Amino acid sequence: MISQAVAAAADGVPLTDEFLADVLRGLSAAPKTLPCKYLYDAAGSQLFDQICALPEYYVTRAEIAILRRHGREIAGCVGNSCTIIEYGSGNGRKVRLLLKHLQPPLAYVPVDIAREQLHCSARALAEEHPYLEVHPLCGDFTGPLSLPPNGALFSRRVVYFPGSTIGNFTPQEALRLLRQTAELCGPDGGLLLAADLRKDPRVIDAAYNDRQGVTAAFNLNLLTRMNRELGADFDVDKFWHHAFYDPRPGRVEMHLVSRTDQRVLVSGHRFDFRAGESICTEHSYKQNLADLCELASSAGFVVQQVWRDPLNYVCMLYLATGS
Repeated sequence: MISQAVAAAADGVPLTDEFLADVLRGLSAAPKTLPCKYLYDAAGSQLFDQICALPEYYVTRAEIAILRRHGREIAGCVGNSCTIIEYGSGNGRKVRLLLKHLQPPLAYVPVDIAREQLHCSARALAEEHPYLEVHPLCGDFTGPLSLPPNGALFSRRVVYFPGSTIGNFTPQEALRLLRQTAELCGPDGGLLLAADLRKDPRVIDAAYNDRQGVTAAFNLNLLTRMNRELGADFDVDKFWHHAFYDPRPGRVEMHLVSRTDQRVLVSGHRFDFRAGESICTEHSYKQNLADLCELASSAGFVVQQVWRDPLNYVCMLYLATGS
């Protein structure tokens, strides 16, 4: 069952003014940077779905392997009769594997910034699970969330945070987000968290520099989006995608690099680029499991269970809040 009223009202997707403010702030900084959440417009979300199916991109396959191999154990930790809140729900492929092993929860609240994909996947999931109340919430899960005003609001809450997206935040940002999540979950709640582990840098580099160029198209699409929504005049052909793994902080950096000296206008604001100057569009930290568990504990969670895929590429943790 899908609540169309809630779906229509709970729409916190960033407005053009917010997008513009973030872009002007980021392009005025030194070095230039943009929030990675803006990679996910409708076209960007479609491209990311293609990335998840690439042979080089191990993250999705590894998470699905964990859900398939340990689904019943995971469901035992999540428990029954709860509200599941999914951060960055995307196409809903992974949560389907989780729901397969759960007794009917009270409600499912997918949260995503890509409005079109969110409502499409929510409708499909509601049709597949007619017993389930589905309340899509379009917005940024890093901010306050307005949960549906119904009985599910008062049930036990479990947040599902897949995609190893926790790596897009610095350790300080991740701690703030986890503390906020612990507060959202409340007493006797939980967090099912997926994280990308440190591994051979060659494996990581290949995942962000695929041979088909899909990740490059995903990154460059941000320029196209700014042209369309903010009246910018980026010449996309004058930028190239560059991603690399830096072992010192243990993170991937994704950049858009200017091929030449050039000047760009964004809503009448001028920005000059030198040849070789870049815009950082994403950081993706790869986790040390011991450090991640310590971070979770600092945020108020208790680590109850840890699962890994057969290649030890990705881990999934069930973190409980206190009573």
